[in-house]
Amino acid sequence: MTIPPAGLDPVFFERYRAMSSRDSRFDGQFITGVHSTGIYCRPSCPAATPKPANVSFYLTSAAAHEAGLRACKRCLPDAVPGSPDWDIRDDLAARAMRLISDGTVEREGVPGLARRLGYSERHLTRVLVTELGAGPLALARAHRAQTARVLLASTDVPITEVAFAAGFGSVRQFNDTIAVVYERTPTELRRARPARAQPRAQPLGVGGVGEAGFGVGDGTGIDLLLPARAPFDGVGVLRFLAARGLAGVEQATDARYARTLRLPHGPATMELTLSGTAAAPAVACRARLASLADLAPLVSRVRRLLDLDADSRAIDLTLGRDPQLAAGIAATPGMRVPGSVDPEETLFRALIGQQVSVASARTALTRLAAALGDDVYPGAGDSDSSATTGTSGTSATTGTSQSLFIHDSTAAPLTRLFPTAAPLTRLFPTAQRIATEGRGVLRGPAARIDAIIGVAEALCSGDLVLSYGQTREDLESRLTALAGIGPWTAGYVALRVLGSPDILLTSDLALLQGAGRLGLPAEARQLARHGAAWAPWRSYAGMHLWRAAGAAATPRTATPPGPDSLNR
Repeated sequence: MTIPPAGLDPVFFERYRAMSSRDSRFDGQFITGVHSTGIYCRPSCPAATPKPANVSFYLTSAAAHEAGLRACKRCLPDAVPGSPDWDIRDDLAARAMRLISDGTVEREGVPGLARRLGYSERHLTRVLVTELGAGPLALARAHRAQTARVLLASTDVPITEVAFAAGFGSVRQFNDTIAVVYERTPTELRRARPARAQPRAQPLGVGGVGEAGFGVGDGTGIDLLLPARAPFDGVGVLRFLAARGLAGVEQATDARYARTLRLPHGPATMELTLSGTAAAPAVACRARLASLADLAPLVSRVRRLLDLDADSRAIDLTLGRDPQLAAGIAATPGMRVPGSVDPEETLFRALIGQQVSVASARTALTRLAAALGDDVYPGAGDSDSSATTGTSGTSATTGTSQSLFIHDSTAAPLTRLFPTAAPLTRLFPTAQRIATEGRGVLRGPAARIDAIIGVAEALCSGDLVLSYGQTREDLESRLTALAGIGPWTAGYVALRVLGSPDILLTSDLALLQGAGRLGLPAEARQLARHGAAWAPWRSYAGMHLWRAAGAAATPRTATPPGPDSLNR
């Protein structure tokens, strides 16, 4: 361990050393402000190393803006993976950052942000300024500027429309902010985009389904490239999602995942494919939005879904110290915990998927989506397709029967799960539709159906609220207070929705099976004690255990995913 010089702050010294070595692992985790030049950079910027006396480090670009600095034109410090701190931490500042990145301030203002977090505006501002160096308005402004830069660089949408799509209240405010942050005009930013960029954002008329089944309809199409923090097990996370894909709502192949989803201003479709290199992985995102104002929420939710900001090297280093996990981590570095693009949908999937195989859950959920899901683009495509009915024996719902969490990147190609790609025509049902019409569609024990309907009614009434800005303790306590939801389901929802990194679902039978295969304790209490050494990355350890269980699964073997009782 290197000892910092006398009188030099250890944190400053470590960051300065990382910056001096141009270590890309720290891109997005902090920002280097160079006061002698008036710019801020990512740690890996190739510019000459400044003297320590001229340097300050910031956690957010907004704090650098508040210090009077502008973004480096050479390294584009906002075009990097985001900070993993906002998922690792569960404090007020981290929760606020999760909501700000989802566009809450643009939709509800600072009062709405404070209300969602349960604090006064004054207290929230004081905490954010102390912790992050900038208040909620400054943080939201920086986020709007980054969204605008992406739109300017990636699309040919008129600049005036970019201003309002990014969340600015006026064109003048937009122009002033871009000039302060980037020291360029919006027109200059657009002209400076790489020649290789191929903007594809134009209004698309109502029509049928694209050649790959990627639905078209009213809206604006856009192509983005989202950077990931290396190493990145992209194949593994796509396989996890694909094994649970619902015909009409989702599609999947070995390296592609597409789906419909609801965003704040309307429905959307998106298609994700793996891109980049092992050293600089990325995900290409093709999307169609009802409103460009939904770009920021889309990017935030895709990054959460694929866990793109995880500090993989730190996670693998900690878990790799366990001899039983070391081989799996060496074979599959950068394993991710799949997130959620819709907290309510994730909750219903968990409830319906309890105690059944993946194939059974997929059949039930596809039936539910076909019966109660809205058309993603009314009038576009054929929403009455047999491929979306979810009936037993159809290609959309048959396939390998696995445990709910089995995640095997060595399995057969996913095209076997989806021999024909059903068009993306349906949105997952809303809580309102499930509450009012779900009893006519859901199958199974009465207590199980009662629990699902009860959750839907609680969501509709506001008695239950799910949000990216919740603490894990609050989310789990709200869920377990409802009949039919036990610790396993609550923990799983927290794992997916909040991205909580330190949840080990030791009651999960497949996870215990995987632990046994790796020579770890296969009994819940013993595994919990052993797993204490994996903190704060027990969620990622669990993914390795589920993968080990998947390696042993056969096409006709299924393990019930959890012991939650619906007869509480």
